[in-house]
Amino acid sequence: MPKKFDLIVWDWDGTLADSTGMIVNAILKAAEQVGLPAITREAASSIIGLGLRESIQALYGDIPATQAQALAAQYNANYYAEEGEILLFSGAADTIVELNKRGFKLAVATGKGRRGLNLALEHAGLTRQFHATRTVDECFSKPHPQMLDELMDHLVVLPERTLMIGDTSYDLQMAKNAGVSAVGVTYGAQPAEHWQHLDPVAQFDAFSDLRQWLLEHA
Repeated sequence: MPKKFDLIVWDWDGTLADSTGMIVNAILKAAEQVGLPAITREAASSIIGLGLRESIQALYGDIPATQAQALAAQYNANYYAEEGEILLFSGAADTIVELNKRGFKLAVATGKGRRGLNLALEHAGLTRQFHATRTVDECFSKPHPQMLDELMDHLVVLPERTLMIGDTSYDLQMAKNAGVSAVGVTYGAQPAEHWQHLDPVAQFDAFSDLRQWLLEHA
């Protein structure tokens, strides 16, 4: 069967990496450490996918710059203390390798910073499997389409031949803003009701089902 897509772009946290719980814990702990009001786990989970600056704005509004900087620094310290323990979802690494063998161009578009993504790729042993990556250090935060626009330009792929895979409304809205198809997954940070209105071409509750669909239909 001919391929429908030439480029598959992956979100990282909550889509390939089983990191949602650790990120939430790092946010909650950082807020407590710098003396900011406690937030719920649901609220912390809801901002995964945004850049750190945008996440702090969404959670706490216009707090003083010194508090925002302290929260960001403490979150980073908490995150990097645990980052080496994060595992990919079962089957994720093998799926990336197989898609690469089948001739797909593969990319990552993430709200992580460049340092965090490079460390995560190295830890997962997938650095050489992706043809290009974009982070919030180089581009506007999701859902702005800049990450996808730059990846498509760099890899010379049209929007209609590009697929975005993510676990949040920010991923799927970015895809819509860039004019590309998207797949949503529910095993990450957000339940389907947060992004179903953005018309994903498919949605999956388990990585194994996503893998099967990609190998058969992408």
